[in-house]
Amino acid sequence: MAGGTRHWGLGLAAVALWLASGCGAPPEEAEARLAELQAEEKRMDEALDAVETRLLGNQSTLHLWQELGRRHQEVSAIQCRVADEHLMGIARHLEKQEEKARQMNRRRRMASVDSAMLTSSGHVERVSNN
Repeated sequence: MAGGTRHWGLGLAAVALWLASGCGAPPEEAEARLAELQAEEKRMDEALDAVETRLLGNQSTLHLWQELGRRHQEVSAIQCRVADEHLMGIARHLEKQEEKARQMNRRRRMASVDSAMLTSSGHVERVSNN
């Protein structure tokens, strides 16, 4: 059997040398198949190029949305800070206005007490502040 295996190996080597030397012309079917494979390769390359273009476009869109999301968070944080400051300012203003109103009420009461003084006989004597 060892001789048969060697004979088979020599046969393959001879066929390989014969094909490599260019002496054997490939059959017409092989040339047609080669042309068909090359055309299919071209179609697949074009399809892959289209997929790659779409993926790059989608990746670009994704990056854009991520950037817009990041900017939105920054703007929202600034807006919240400004709104807080504004509301605190409104609260301080209202406190000042309430304090002014309390002081004015106190002054009015004091002025009315000052204008009506009781005499020792129980009669009310009006005193003018002029």
